[in-house]
Amino acid sequence: MQSHLSSISRRSFLTTAIAAGAAFSVQAKDTAPLIAYVGTFTSPLQNMKATQVDLPPGNGQGIHLFEVNRSTGAMTPCGLYQSGMSPNCLTFNATKTVLYSTNETDHQGDNEAGSVSAFAINPKDGQLTLMNTVSSGGKGPTYVSLHPSGRFLLVANYFGGSMSVLPIKADGSLGKATDFKQDAGTIGPKKATNAPPGSFAFSGHDGTHSHMIASDASGRFVLSVDLGLDQILVWKFDDQKGTLTPNDPPHVSFPPGDGPRHFAFHPNHKWLYSLQEEGSNIVLLDYDPEKGRLTSRQTISSLPPGFAGSNFCSEILVSDDGRFVYAGNRLHDSIGIFAVGKDGSLTFVTEEWTHGDYPRSFNFDPTGEFFYSLNQRGDNVAIFRVDRKSGILNFTGHYAAVGNPSSIVFLDLAKGR
Repeated sequence: MQSHLSSISRRSFLTTAIAAGAAFSVQAKDTAPLIAYVGTFTSPLQNMKATQVDLPPGNGQGIHLFEVNRSTGAMTPCGLYQSGMSPNCLTFNATKTVLYSTNETDHQGDNEAGSVSAFAINPKDGQLTLMNTVSSGGKGPTYVSLHPSGRFLLVANYFGGSMSVLPIKADGSLGKATDFKQDAGTIGPKKATNAPPGSFAFSGHDGTHSHMIASDASGRFVLSVDLGLDQILVWKFDDQKGTLTPNDPPHVSFPPGDGPRHFAFHPNHKWLYSLQEEGSNIVLLDYDPEKGRLTSRQTISSLPPGFAGSNFCSEILVSDDGRFVYAGNRLHDSIGIFAVGKDGSLTFVTEEWTHGDYPRSFNFDPTGEFFYSLNQRGDNVAIFRVDRKSGILNFTGHYAAVGNPSSIVFLDLAKGR
């Protein structure tokens, strides 16, 4: 009898221990941090040959890490990868084990070009370790995105007016470019066709300026923006060789001088919204995913009705449910909020002050509940709660201090993504 009770006792102990261990494991995952990585513009370190190519001189220190409060959206500093190379645009590999950064400078060693760096991510605390740095092929790389195959990075060189394709090795580090394209064509005028009344906005119509590059959802076509040419170029992509070939037609043109900067696909992948930096407007284009063709259908101001004066547009995003579009306005320092109609057309809803100067970019947290505005000249990130029904942004009262913030991406260590 005693032996039988002892057996039950041991069995009960083991069951309890296993259950407790499982509960601890779940609790550990639930309490794992949500990390925000903020890319910045920096001042070059002493004795560096490379110089920053964007203005004003950078106040950032490199890639800043923050732990995000999941309930309030507030950000607390938790790390820094110091760099004097202006790591201004960030993206992850497919498994989110590696972070990539453009370095918006004019030299990579003795090579007159900027560079892109790969960083291994510590899965426990999100800290970064440099893996390698390779040339971007042109000066001032300002945008980087991951191809859907997960095997290539697409890079836009703003001051080089060019783009490159970088292969991703098995360990996540980067190889030398598999392709490089130089933009060419007729530069648009200094006065935007659709500029607001009284606007003196002039930024990129002094040469070719590649400002963004990203693939469509299928990976068959790659779209790149040249602000100086007033065009979105469309390329066929060979995901075996990592090469770009002009599509037919090779581009879509916008009104002279309006200066397309960034674009965003709707979740249905059939509508694309292009934000015009100098024209201060949004253009809706129908996208044919079979042929990679774009057709303009609507143009609407990114600013509130009646605005007059100078403004430079910056970032554009579509909410994950496809119901709202958000457009950044610099100088006006606002986020324009637009409702998406059944046919994709936009209607102005309202604007929200960014609570900082010169919103260069913004992003949602992984849940879509919070919205982060990176106010470049205000040296802060302002945090808003999103009203998912109305699309309206409500300021939380929370700021994060960071010099010249440029981009923000998130990694949920509880989910490993």
